[in-house]
Amino acid sequence: MDLPYKHRSDAGKKLARRLSRYANRPDVLVLALPRGGVPVAYEVARALHAPLDVFIVRKLGVPGDEELAMGAIASGGVRVMNEEVTRDIIFPQTIIDSIVQREGEELRRRERLYRGDHPPLNVEGRTVILVDDGLATGSTMRAAAVALRQMRPLKVIIAVPVAAPETCAEFRSEVDEVICAATPEPFMAVGAWYKDFTQTSDQEVSDLLERAAFHQQDLFPPVS
Repeated sequence: MDLPYKHRSDAGKKLARRLSRYANRPDVLVLALPRGGVPVAYEVARALHAPLDVFIVRKLGVPGDEELAMGAIASGGVRVMNEEVTRDIIFPQTIIDSIVQREGEELRRRERLYRGDHPPLNVEGRTVILVDDGLATGSTMRAAAVALRQMRPLKVIIAVPVAAPETCAEFRSEVDEVICAATPEPFMAVGAWYKDFTQTSDQEVSDLLERAAFHQQDLFPPVS
């Protein structure tokens, strides 16, 4: 087992080898869950010669129990509610709306920060590879996958360098393909499998997206 990874970029290069069959395909798009998923996804996108974008997801936590998700909002204006949770909620709709508004503002702030004026890439009809730096409980990735489905991609693939074995197994029934490069036991935490698990900064996310866009332009120059 090739663990621990040196850092997220090292993990991304190694994960890319498991995705080599998706290289040089015009329908493939790599989406990173910021912030930690971006350095991993950057290496994947570069190896596959595929476009890279961020897919920002904000969990809508139940008031007083924020870890319990009553839904999520995501890039592209997608909103998904968990009916099993919301039908038992006794809070007024105005409180739920205020949570949606607050998280929506944070989502838009992050999109402006990371992307500037560039619109999100269109995923409809594309093979989308969702990348993060690892899966523990998988709650954020699960929200991302559900939200992404609303945008009608052709195929959704989840790819991570390391994951809890049970979480990786659960996702196999939720998306088209799951690639967990390593599933160590006992799992403990995602950061336990990296020598350097320093938090990824907003500036690093912006820089990597800019570099990815430059490489993409180099590969597919605009037609004059």
